[in-house]
Amino acid sequence: MDTAYTIYEQQMLRQVKRWEMRQQKAPNLLEKASKSVSTNINKLIPEKVHKTITATVKGMFQTTLFGMNYIPQNDPLTGATLAECDARAEELLSLYKKIAAAEGAGTGAGGILLGLADFPILIGIKLKFLFELAHAYGYSTKDYRERLFILYVFQLAFSSPPKKPDLLETIRNWHTVAGSLPPAEDYTNQVDWLQLQQEYRDTIDFRKMLQLVPGIGAVVGAWANFGLLEELGVAGMNSYRLRRLQDKARAGGGPEPSR
Repeated sequence: MDTAYTIYEQQMLRQVKRWEMRQQKAPNLLEKASKSVSTNINKLIPEKVHKTITATVKGMFQTTLFGMNYIPQNDPLTGATLAECDARAEELLSLYKKIAAAEGAGTGAGGILLGLADFPILIGIKLKFLFELAHAYGYSTKDYRERLFILYVFQLAFSSPPKKPDLLETIRNWHTVAGSLPPAEDYTNQVDWLQLQQEYRDTIDFRKMLQLVPGIGAVVGAWANFGLLEELGVAGMNSYRLRRLQDKARAGGGPEPSR
């Protein structure tokens, strides 16, 4: 079987490699300083509060990722070319950026209480987008392993630079990782829920806290949510592009995309 990539796939392969290199870059001085401040603040927060927040985030992700409510009604886009999948993904990203921006503007204009309510709502929007994205690239979210993959993509998009290489390695080797996963009922042991909530919170803190400032909340809320969906879109599309290219190579018995 001919395993040669099309011209478009070759272009996307180069783009994915550039994206991978960015995920493995060492943190710059600003990122190090920001992480240091966040770490020190986390130390001041009582352990009881950390446990409460972690339990809340864990419950939210469990309900979303391992329930049936977020599974798209449409079947996965099987048999499509990578170019066709990318086109569908771009449509979804454009739609969800608008949804997130509108939601951020609405809660940002509503003051502190609605601004705080934006956090779980935004997580739901992001996860719904990733469920749709998986189907756009031909992967069915009825399989719990695909829903777990979504969680790794989410973490990759919103983790600090030191954490990204390991997450990227998991995504790169998902074919092997998925084959070694335990039964669905034991999936919770695969996730460091405390790390997930801390990394996510630290990554979005600055932008989202500005949303609570009176007078500018609506503008900042729209700006922050739009940007956060853009970041998630980049991580999601490149993760699924990588999988599609790897799948094609394995199906043809050829070499997988090299590092």
